[in-house]
Amino acid sequence: MVDHAQQLADRVWQRYDRKQRLIRYAVLLATLMVVVWAVRDIDIFWPWVWDAPNQISALGGRMWPPSPAGLNGIIAALIETVHIATLATFLTIFLALPVAYIAAQNTTPNRACLWLGRFILVSSRSVNTIIWALLFVAIFGPGVLAGILAIVFRSIGFIGKLMGEAIEEIDRRPVEAMEATGASKAKVVAYAIVPQVMPAFFAIVILRWDINIRESTVLGLVGAGGIGVILQGAIDTFAWPTVATILIAIIVLVLMGEAVTSLLRSKVL
Repeated sequence: MVDHAQQLADRVWQRYDRKQRLIRYAVLLATLMVVVWAVRDIDIFWPWVWDAPNQISALGGRMWPPSPAGLNGIIAALIETVHIATLATFLTIFLALPVAYIAAQNTTPNRACLWLGRFILVSSRSVNTIIWALLFVAIFGPGVLAGILAIVFRSIGFIGKLMGEAIEEIDRRPVEAMEATGASKAKVVAYAIVPQVMPAFFAIVILRWDINIRESTVLGLVGAGGIGVILQGAIDTFAWPTVATILIAIIVLVLMGEAVTSLLRSKVL
């Protein structure tokens, strides 16, 4: 009896056995080696890293206090930024929904359309908004049009993918019931599919509009309109107090966008 109790006392519970621990240690070691290799390969100039706190302090001193000069121009640029995000989101709806329809397995006409839709979604999401902006600035020249198209082409992948997933998750019974009555394809979509995905649609569009506002603030750095144009000009002329004012304005704009989207989502969902 005493030996049995001693054996139970000697046994210590462990979450992983010996083999599992060795595998975990090997994975951690491999991860550490990859991180070290990556840090060494990107050739960081470490003296600048160690001096970064001093540079940040010096830059903060040059930016304070923020300058109210040119505030009217900053506000006008912020309004233009909101217009870019809003128009781009509106245009994206008409382009992304057909792509979502053919990219969903339960609504696509055939396999060729399915892979075409998914190719469009992947292509859109694979290219960053700034890259799209650079391409459209080269095509249409600097300005708002390039910024709108850049956000549209980036947003198609986001809205199309999430809407496609929402379509795939619908209840098939209303669809089958309407098909059994001989309803046309358009009526099946309008009365059996659309009502089920409308809450997801509004939530996705509102979320994407919020994201587009944030992305619109940096498009001007490559000449695609918005508040970024003024920000780039202030940085190029070393007008650091104006830079501080612009950054504060961007933060306020993003916070206002977050508040609006939260309100809209609470009303819709």
